[in-house]
Amino acid sequence: MTVRLTAREAIALVAEGFEEFTEPPPGRTAATDGPLGWDGYDAARARAAERTGEPESVVCGTARVEGTPAVLISFEFGFLGGSLGERTGDRIEAAYVHAREHRLPVVPLIATGGSRMQEGMVALTQLQRVARQSVLTREAGLPQIAVLRDPTTGGGWATLGAGADVILALPGAQVGFAGSRVRPQDADPAAYTAESQVAAGAADAVVRPEELRATLGRWLRLLTRPSAEPAPPPGPLGAGDLPRTGWDAVRRARSSGRPRAEAYLDAYFTDRAAISGDRCGGTDPGMLCGFGEHRGRTVAYAAQCGTATRPAGYRTATRLIRLADRLGIPVLTLVDTPGAANDAEAERQGAGAAIAELFGAVAGARTPVTTLLIGEGGSGGALAVAAPGNTWATPDSYFSVIAPELAAAILKRPPEQTEATAGQLRLRPQDLAELGLIRTGDELCPGTGDQLSPGTGDRQP
Repeated sequence: MTVRLTAREAIALVAEGFEEFTEPPPGRTAATDGPLGWDGYDAARARAAERTGEPESVVCGTARVEGTPAVLISFEFGFLGGSLGERTGDRIEAAYVHAREHRLPVVPLIATGGSRMQEGMVALTQLQRVARQSVLTREAGLPQIAVLRDPTTGGGWATLGAGADVILALPGAQVGFAGSRVRPQDADPAAYTAESQVAAGAADAVVRPEELRATLGRWLRLLTRPSAEPAPPPGPLGAGDLPRTGWDAVRRARSSGRPRAEAYLDAYFTDRAAISGDRCGGTDPGMLCGFGEHRGRTVAYAAQCGTATRPAGYRTATRLIRLADRLGIPVLTLVDTPGAANDAEAERQGAGAAIAELFGAVAGARTPVTTLLIGEGGSGGALAVAAPGNTWATPDSYFSVIAPELAAAILKRPPEQTEATAGQLRLRPQDLAELGLIRTGDELCPGTGDQLSPGTGDRQP
């Protein structure tokens, strides 16, 4: 089990120069033993304060994390289980207001058992209050990065935790909506861990305590550098000459030796951090998403890895693009897929809806989106990732309405006509340029810009 940290130990683990906020005015006049008149509540609070040295279950203030200023909201689990009461809500709301007024990111360091029973529904409604502050901060274009400590359960997980833009967790932390005393007796305890939440796509990464400050600092640095300039497309890493025929283009794109997304990302970024999961219970290793540093500025990326993209991959890319759009960060997408996964499980997972959401996210993005086709461009499953009007292509790639083999089958042609069908589909990079579907120029392929210019590609039969 992970080590349980006090609120101030958690702050010291990730930040320096912490300046605590003054106590905000109470939301209402405090009654004896709280709003419910719960016998012994005042005494319990007094004992908790004496034991922890804190007057409430959260400590809030500003600090620097690896040089980036941020607002920190750190829970004290020793104070009545880090539970949320009305005074907790007062403090959290004041912290969010300060963050918006001073344009600072928010970092909740969470360790809570949920809402405070001794305050009843007054405590539970603090979740609405916290959610409202989170939404206002999101609308203000400020990032929220949560750190899940042990335990993170109940409403604290379902608002400050799961509602954050990026979610990091300490190893072995108990994470789940249901705490250990209220979940079904036959429930698998392994399902309520940080590791399980990452595997299920509900959190981004498990980070060891000794690496947490550097990881959090990297995320804060990357997410607080907006830019209005589009991301330049990466240069090609594979073939330098254009394919002679359509079938040549298909064979090149399908070659196992062709550079893949990882190679392009490594060459493009000096530093990058990945998000993981669709927040709906799924992950797809065939879709890499995150934020990186390119020539001193932040660029978000969503990259297909050459496999059939699953619904979770499309949802993760949608999450990435919408987050980048809110933060004003340009996006780079890499297209490389034979198409969307079309098995029965993909249909049950909502493949159509997931692809539609991504089409909508790209179409509605206010931040500039740049696309590079680096391999196979298989139908709508590839097009959903592509930027209209700002898509480029490498010489070892193709884009097609349908795979040549499937096109031949639909047209009731024998297999030996597949190669000719590939030519008719006009799927080569130079064909796409002639059709006005991709951009060309020396910025992408030094020395080959003329070859990719519209009107110079050889037509195929």
